[in-house]
Amino acid sequence: MTLPSRYPLGQLPTPLIEASRLTRALRGPRILIKRDDLTGFGFGGNKVRGLEFYIADALARNADVIVTGAGPQSNHIRATASAARVAGLDIVAVMHESRPEETQGNLLLDELLGVELRFTDSPDRALVDAQIEETADELRRAGRRPYIVPRGGASSLGALGYVECVREMGAQLEAMGVRPDWLVLATGSCGTQAGLIAGAKIYSAPGRILGVTVSRPVSECVERIERIAREAAALAGHKIDLSPDDILVHDGYIGPGYGIPTPEGIEAIRLVARTEGTFFDPTYTGKGMAGLIGEIRAGRIGAGETVVFLHTGGEPGLFAHPEIVASAE
Repeated sequence: MTLPSRYPLGQLPTPLIEASRLTRALRGPRILIKRDDLTGFGFGGNKVRGLEFYIADALARNADVIVTGAGPQSNHIRATASAARVAGLDIVAVMHESRPEETQGNLLLDELLGVELRFTDSPDRALVDAQIEETADELRRAGRRPYIVPRGGASSLGALGYVECVREMGAQLEAMGVRPDWLVLATGSCGTQAGLIAGAKIYSAPGRILGVTVSRPVSECVERIERIAREAAALAGHKIDLSPDDILVHDGYIGPGYGIPTPEGIEAIRLVARTEGTFFDPTYTGKGMAGLIGEIRAGRIGAGETVVFLHTGGEPGLFAHPEIVASAE
């Protein structure tokens, strides 16, 4: 399979570990954690895999500044800024909402990286897309050469990182003699789940892929995942067949909204920290693990099954929510 060029950023492959204490605490199923928080660049996380393709494309197009967007505690913006800096590029980021009163977590790292931050002062995330385009036009008029990375990094090009992650995990699982029944992850902008689904089709990977959405309703996730998965497969030189059973999304763990911690998410963060010494965040992985725990307790994932949970990173977001520590006892 021939893929577009990549700019090396990640320390790959990332570990795939047995979470035996977590498994015992939940009385099964067997749980393994794919540690993509350890991609090894800019505090790691899932975005690094896709950024290898975006940065290579930006440099090939002779860009001198990256324009992207997301929320004030965005893992995507932090990782994109790190990648831009190591490639010698400037970065402008558009964020929905107003600037928080305190500069903590990912926002602090964005400042350290010298990101030019622009806030929409609106909760409407769709406004970010329009302002990204406006910002790129403004930069062109000023003689700059902007390259747009889509909001959240979700597109067919970025999803190729997780097409390849399926191949990577397949080799690890084979070496361990493990055939998983489930792959579970937190789903936000949908690019990671789309890449995994495309990769599973291309590489005939076993098991079902379940995304626990942290923001969008199921219908919107399914539409985005299907489109991006097909486009990513096509970029990789494949045509894939997808059925409704291939795109599984659960929207029962969003809580009051995107980026707002939930009791179930806090419970999951505490449980994983105290059983595995591993840190999850309240926006993504905490809610994703809460979804897995909920499915186990409801009996929809059986005690005799095997689950791989994809740790997509995001630990810096913990430091923007000290109330999680305060409520941990």
